[in-house]
Amino acid sequence: MNPAQLINQDSGKTEYYTPQEIIQAARRTMEGIDLDPFSSWEANLRVGAATFFDILDDSLNQNWSGRVWMNHPFSRELNTRAVQKLVSEYAAGRTTAACCITFASTSEAWFRPLLRQPQCFLSPRTNYVLPGGGTLRGVTKGSVVTYFGPDVASFAREFSHLGEIKIRFSP
Repeated sequence: MNPAQLINQDSGKTEYYTPQEIIQAARRTMEGIDLDPFSSWEANLRVGAATFFDILDDSLNQNWSGRVWMNHPFSRELNTRAVQKLVSEYAAGRTTAACCITFASTSEAWFRPLLRQPQCFLSPRTNYVLPGGGTLRGVTKGSVVTYFGPDVASFAREFSHLGEIKIRFSP
């Protein structure tokens, strides 16, 4: 398969960790991280969430309370459900603030609800960290951090050095 065609494919690999600089910007924006719903013991060493759910915890059937960091599950099957869960937990008031990193898949239906929120389109492309160390190079698409929460000014301030900020526009 041509490498350009891999953009819309699912590799089956789901363990990619966010670079520390992005996590720290999220931590400063939300003044902490209470929950990482798609995580593992190794990933949480980087994130430092008070609580995390791993694959055995079935995070989609749990309440997501407090300030949430969500590195999307890198799975075509789970993207829609993960984004829907984040949106519904925030609407219900259980999630008080969230930063969610995903691929900038602006044409995908699962991404559309994220477009309604403030976002930082990261630049250059994010080279994710691999389990056990090392960096994933040659990422084929850009990433974006979407913010849910009351302090948009803090989000813009903390993320502006990482990419282009888009604040929600309401006509």
